[in-house]
Amino acid sequence: MQKMETGYSIDGNGGAVQGQQLYLWTTKTTNVNQNWVQISHGSGYYSYKKEGTSLCWDGGTGGAKRQAVTLEVCDSSNYDQHWKKVKVTSGTEIYRFEKRNAPGFSIDGNGGAALRQSLYLWTSSSGNINQQWELTRTDDTSSGGSGGGSGSGDHNLDASKAPSGNFDLLDWYLSIPVDEGDGYATSIKEVELAASYEDSYFYTGSDGGMVFYTPVKGVTTSSGTKYVRTELREMLRRGDTSYSTSGKDNNWAFSSIPSSSQSAFGGIDGVLDATLAVNHVTTTSSNNEQVGRIVIGQIHAEGNEPIRLYYHKLPGNNNGAIYFAHETSKSDGGNETWYNLLGSMVSSNGDLNSTSNPSNGIALNEEFSYTITVNGDSLTAKISQNGSQLASKTINMSGSGYDDSSNYMYFKAGIYLQDNSSNDSDYAKVTFYKLTNTHDNYNP
Repeated sequence: MQKMETGYSIDGNGGAVQGQQLYLWTTKTTNVNQNWVQISHGSGYYSYKKEGTSLCWDGGTGGAKRQAVTLEVCDSSNYDQHWKKVKVTSGTEIYRFEKRNAPGFSIDGNGGAALRQSLYLWTSSSGNINQQWELTRTDDTSSGGSGGGSGSGDHNLDASKAPSGNFDLLDWYLSIPVDEGDGYATSIKEVELAASYEDSYFYTGSDGGMVFYTPVKGVTTSSGTKYVRTELREMLRRGDTSYSTSGKDNNWAFSSIPSSSQSAFGGIDGVLDATLAVNHVTTTSSNNEQVGRIVIGQIHAEGNEPIRLYYHKLPGNNNGAIYFAHETSKSDGGNETWYNLLGSMVSSNGDLNSTSNPSNGIALNEEFSYTITVNGDSLTAKISQNGSQLASKTINMSGSGYDDSSNYMYFKAGIYLQDNSSNDSDYAKVTFYKLTNTHDNYNP
């Protein structure tokens, strides 16, 4: 966001410092301190989050001349952090940022431009060049920007809309690592999620992708979980709360269960199809089994997980490996077997098998697709890119204990962070460009 007729842009200084006043600094698109994630609140209002942090522009209470614009913890309900983009010149990306609850005031860069020149509020005027900012997308730079991956195609996504404007999210609820008041993670249920919900953990990137952001430090979903997540959980009831979350009609089953029991479920068998780019993973732990490791897709049963699909990139490697774990049902003992898809990172019992760079792996910001398919006792995980298959593995689940009607299934997608030993400020970020879930006997 460059001040017009200068070579200076809005900068938030290094790291994440609450109360830091925004200032001008020499424009450099690869400078992450000048990368801002645009979060839509509808009606033309946005928040701007500093890339890789949970801090947003804040104009302070009310409005007054020379009132500082600072970085504060993002709060989607705080109108001090809502800004209206007022187009200054048609046919350009030049805007004025007007404070939502004080529309008589806009962000002003003061006269001229100099290093560390502070930003503040001043009387709104589109003709004031100090309030004119030229927006440039940075999502294709090496810093990862606010979404986007190398080689990403045209997905017909609208960056001005919340994720629900580009994806059917009535089939999902969202977990974010924020205390709901009971010590556990907050759940955003289907209807709220599908009504243009966004926050600093889940938002639309500048390329229209659906962005998931998960810090190392955060609350978990239960006492039995040691890792945090920003993750979608499939909900076949589509907002009809007369069906319980754990009810059979809100979930699905494998067609290997008795045919007489199948009609009780919301669907039978299933396919989860996703296109995404992993933008950032943790880097600050010395524990190679945890650092850089996330789960990007799952099938969850009532107890265990028939599949957890991992992306795992070590700090010294250019590429990340992709592998999955298959866990048998709890009634069958809950044993796990691990399978490599790209790279040979893990052994069959899940131990770290190799720390070398997987030459056939996936780099950060590189777009790829995964498909998880269940047909009876057959489970297939496939990785592809630009329509070409990179890897595929099918396993037989006939001995896994999921062929009884007491088990129910649901897909999950997003980030389930597998690192609690990196620095609290470290994080993972993933952008989805496609996410579909289908089942037999299910017609949403």
